Amino acid sequence: MARTETSTHCPYCALQCGMKLRPVTDGGVVEVVERPEFPVNRGALCGKGRTAPAVLAAGVRLTGPLVRDVDGELAPASWGEALERIADRLRGTRAEHGADAVGVFGGGGLTNEKAYALGKFARVVLGTSQIDYNGRFCMSSAAAAHQRAFGLDRGLPFPLEDVPRTGCVILVGSNLAETMPPALRYLTELKENGGRLIVIDPRRTRTAEQADLHLAPRPGTDLALALGMLHMVVADGRVDEEFVRTRTSGWDEARAGAMAHWPELVERLTGVPVPQLREAVEMFCGAGSGMVLTARGPEQQAKGTDTVGAWINFCLATGRAGRPLSGYGCLTGQGNGQGGREHGQKADQLPGYRKLTDPAARRHVAGVWGVDPDSLPGPGRSAYELLEALGQDVRSLLVMGSNPVVSAPRAGHIEERLRSLDFLAVADVVLSETAALADVVLPVTQWAEESGTTTSLEGRVLLRQRAVTPPEGVRSDLEVLHALAGLLGHGKGFPAEPEEVFDELRRASAGGPADYSGITYARIEAEDGVFWPCPDEEHAGTPRLFLDRFATDDGRARFVPVTHRPSAEETDAEYPVVLTTGRVVSQYQSGAQTRRVAELNAAAPGPFVELHPRLAERIGVAEGERVAVTSRRGRAVAPARITVAIRQDTVFMPFHWPGEGRANSLTNPALDPVSRMPEFKVCAVRVEAAG
Repeated sequence: MARTETSTHCPYCALQCGMKLRPVTDGGVVEVVERPEFPVNRGALCGKGRTAPAVLAAGVRLTGPLVRDVDGELAPASWGEALERIADRLRGTRAEHGADAVGVFGGGGLTNEKAYALGKFARVVLGTSQIDYNGRFCMSSAAAAHQRAFGLDRGLPFPLEDVPRTGCVILVGSNLAETMPPALRYLTELKENGGRLIVIDPRRTRTAEQADLHLAPRPGTDLALALGMLHMVVADGRVDEEFVRTRTSGWDEARAGAMAHWPELVERLTGVPVPQLREAVEMFCGAGSGMVLTARGPEQQAKGTDTVGAWINFCLATGRAGRPLSGYGCLTGQGNGQGGREHGQKADQLPGYRKLTDPAARRHVAGVWGVDPDSLPGPGRSAYELLEALGQDVRSLLVMGSNPVVSAPRAGHIEERLRSLDFLAVADVVLSETAALADVVLPVTQWAEESGTTTSLEGRVLLRQRAVTPPEGVRSDLEVLHALAGLLGHGKGFPAEPEEVFDELRRASAGGPADYSGITYARIEAEDGVFWPCPDEEHAGTPRLFLDRFATDDGRARFVPVTHRPSAEETDAEYPVVLTTGRVVSQYQSGAQTRRVAELNAAAPGPFVELHPRLAERIGVAEGERVAVTSRRGRAVAPARITVAIRQDTVFMPFHWPGEGRANSLTNPALDPVSRMPEFKVCAVRVEAAG
């Protein structure tokens, strides 16, 4: 048997760690081999990456289409029957209720090629504006803040290799030790090089334990914290006046907003003592360079865009942006969260990160697609608003690579909305909780069984290469869209070969903010990925943005004035505790795939409620006993995990599980007015012994 190794990338988070797959048997079983030459993870992998091939097994994944029969059960069907059923129902919905009665819901794990084809399919074949994706739940607030301040959204405007060489990092609402373990080495190297690390998190996580300074604010008060620190920068004369004068605009208004947040007020709001605030400012400003990195903590709030904006203001005022080894960055979560929103899955965007409302953008993309620009629908609903409309304005839904039954806020309500649909089709690797509700389920290929590109949190476009032949009854998402387009009267324009789709994506993105036109599969292989923008094949790519100018019309970064406001739902006598949610190291997102891996389940077998010993004593529960957590939207029950590493007024639940421990049964769908991000990270709950 040949032992040829195939270079590829992990299917999980946006770090997109390099790995190799080596055949173990002639039957397609592979094992993961380290790929130390890939510069991002240098061979290191977490447990999820090491065990990723387990989901390829026939007993774990779907291997044939399923169609709901007359008895209401999902039964095996042929591909022809399944595809005809979908095409017929989508066609019927359009005819009876109009194009916008058909919705499309995508995923941040889809490759660039799939995301591009899905957006094109929705707008050209279905003619619907109702398309969005679960990446809206990931870093949409940071993306909106990037656009407002810098004129361009790329999660990190610099490569990860710059992090250990800066002077100080402020890490806000990120637990890298559990969400991206191989990236923790960058913080370790930072400290080995003499740099300082400040972690801001209401929990003393494994990442916070590595910090020189840990600030533990009350959930929902990150905006006040950033404004208070900016107030101190101004009051202490630490503003980089030359940088502000020569490279920014709007400082006077932003400064006035910050000065309304004096330290003692911020201490009352956040619970962080003034001396700690001052120490953080001195540590950051005293270093010769610095970075602020945010993640879901400050972003998944109904004021997430303003919160990220406040941290960007902090970077700009201190001259820590648009300079080597300094800047603001967002740690994207999903595997292709960056690329997934660049090429048309998002409700308001066209490929190349173009705006759907821009006439020039519509003309360019329509020209590539061979359609009339006026035929393209306008912007549709954001992710939660689309899910909320199911069974009402939206009567039929096609889902690709997402599991909103577990991942959406107010999940019990969203499950009801999915059940109320006239028709639901789901394309997925496994029978997820959402797929189990579908009228038709299509089994699709996954990372090792197909080629395609992803874009990492650095803006590095990477190539996953096919290493395994998929089971006979499985097709790729591109093949599904090709077949459905043909059945719906579009026999051309939807190729099934990934590289052919990518070449069209290159043309569609040309001249846009996220310009991929100079990137080819061959270049990606030869160069360990290519950073966008890359406008032609002679261009080297752009690992570092904004060093000469920002992507605004005048080249200046824009301060955006913001002010603190309460969370959408504050605690009261009936719901006196704050719930915040997050991830654990051995599970991923909705857990649809990782919950099927024995080794990962052994490490993280189920949900839990993390609470402080004093809160546990007050409600009368001991370690491991069942705790009921109730919000205005639902109830969840899980074992107690008692620790002093969390605030006394806060409980934490991971969101990877369905059933009675489903954390998102509790969460608040209140939306950020700019990004339309739901407020996952803070809601008021009641905590009791479950008996």
